Amino acid sequence: MAEELLPAIPLDSWRPTKETLHRYAQIIGKVALAKGIRRNHWWHMTYRLTARGWTTVPLGTASEGPVFTCAFDFFDHVLRLSDDRGTQEEVPLAGQSVASFYTEAMDGLRNLGVDVVLPHPTPFDLPDHGRPFDEDEEHHTYDPAAALRAFHVQSQVGRILERFSATYSGKISPVQLFWHTFDLAVQRFSDRKIAMPDSVDPVTREAYSREVISAGFWFGDDKVPAPTFYSYTAPEPAGLSDQPLRPAAAKWMVSGSGHNAYLPYDDVRTAADPIGTAMDFFQSAYEAGSRLAGWDAVGLACHNGITDPVLTSPRLGWPE
Repeated sequence: MAEELLPAIPLDSWRPTKETLHRYAQIIGKVALAKGIRRNHWWHMTYRLTARGWTTVPLGTASEGPVFTCAFDFFDHVLRLSDDRGTQEEVPLAGQSVASFYTEAMDGLRNLGVDVVLPHPTPFDLPDHGRPFDEDEEHHTYDPAAALRAFHVQSQVGRILERFSATYSGKISPVQLFWHTFDLAVQRFSDRKIAMPDSVDPVTREAYSREVISAGFWFGDDKVPAPTFYSYTAPEPAGLSDQPLRPAAAKWMVSGSGHNAYLPYDDVRTAADPIGTAMDFFQSAYEAGSRLAGWDAVGLACHNGITDPVLTSPRLGWPE
């Protein structure tokens, strides 16, 4: 696996593990939602990648401790709960149903002195959304090798998205894993506020309160049954799906009431230059969306993470 830049990961090869892990992620994501300091666009409740897996941002407040994190470790295959007093609890990922994982995770948090009650302890927008986590014995598969392989893919894709992020100087999200749709993504924003009808749900309202162009990756689902790189612009400007994409394998596809740019993961992983291919795809989708939406793409450009024009001069380079 270490020798392969982007290893193959067909959805069917690990679907049962993915379905279980997705629900694990939702449980701890809802803990972050309940105990995090709220950030715009829900950034307080997403996961960040580490060298070993995923972690929440630090949770708790200065007045309502302890400060704690919840980290999935795909080498030791545990959920590691840690607080700012040096205390740790570990919950195994293997050999668990969603129900037993939920119970052990909540017990572990109580052992740290974390008082948390999930207002809605059920999956969000999944087929079993009405079933409480502590009653889910159906999802109980966790293959450690499959989980580690999936994390290796995420880790590599995360570095690509981080590199893509470095070319933009405007408001931009962290590279983050969303436990709702189980996708890894980064969002570029303009400063334009988006008016939405009162009927729009609060999750969507906050996520799309500003004009946004998103770039990301997911492992696939029933609608798109293969790992895929994607990008979209919201609100979608007229004519977006007529714009060219790179490489030739990239296509605009109908998604909901709009369009997503899709590029199959396998086309990237088998390319002569996988990193360059993914970067070119994200850039072409960004160029299409930003051009039609009227963004100042030149003014927002950032060369290798540097905004100062003097420092970008080849004559100076990076100070030693």
